[in-house]
Amino acid sequence: MTGSEVPHSFRLAYVPGVTPTKWIRIWNERLPDVPLTLVAVSPTEAFGVLRDGDADAGFVRLPVDRDDLSAIPLYTETTVVVIPKDHLVAAVEEVSTTDLAEEIVLHPLDDTLGWEQLPGRPAIERPATTADAIELVAAGVGVLVVPQSLARLHHRKDLTYRPVTDAPESRVALSWPQEETTDLVEQFIGIVRGRTVNSTRGRPAAAPQPKATAKAKAKAKAKRPDTGGGGTPRKPASGKPAARSPKGGKGGKPRRRS
Repeated sequence: MTGSEVPHSFRLAYVPGVTPTKWIRIWNERLPDVPLTLVAVSPTEAFGVLRDGDADAGFVRLPVDRDDLSAIPLYTETTVVVIPKDHLVAAVEEVSTTDLAEEIVLHPLDDTLGWEQLPGRPAIERPATTADAIELVAAGVGVLVVPQSLARLHHRKDLTYRPVTDAPESRVALSWPQEETTDLVEQFIGIVRGRTVNSTRGRPAAAPQPKATAKAKAKAKAKRPDTGGGGTPRKPASGKPAARSPKGGKGGKPRRRS
């Protein structure tokens, strides 16, 4: 980015349950001149927001259509069942889907788990949203199986949750349009992947330094003090020949004659 360019904002979409606070903090530290704008979206509208250019990248739930969107899987969430605190399931540490066979299991229209076969007994109708389903659980109408982050997001004092060992799991990914992999997108990918600020990827490349010519190298070498291979510069020679001992011996005290 040159000094004449005016930095624009980076728009980051995110679905419910994702908390991008850590990555936003790093972004603000590394790119303080480029504001990051958050765009809250539902799981069903997230991909449309990316395709329409209303966000540069987004935290979404897999699967992602790879025909026009890129995605980096980030983590897999634990699946839990949300229940009233006085429910029998609250007495155990975890359950399986067979333990929910006699329960009315709510299935909201914005469900993110992609069930092949929903456990338990179906409700008369499907709640419109996860938030609506939480209200029904609090009213004692049924139970709800969701990713743990959504159970935390909709936390209530009268509800609790327990892990479901054999339920489908939700995977969170960073996604963006394939044709819009901009420098700022690369910057954010680098942050999410944990690259350091000095990494050569995820940031604009530094301007190449001019190579020194052979003449310049020779000139620099000539200016360097001669250290004789050591760390201290060698003193210049005085020009006088070294003293020789009598009878052509080496310098030093003459040997005593026996």
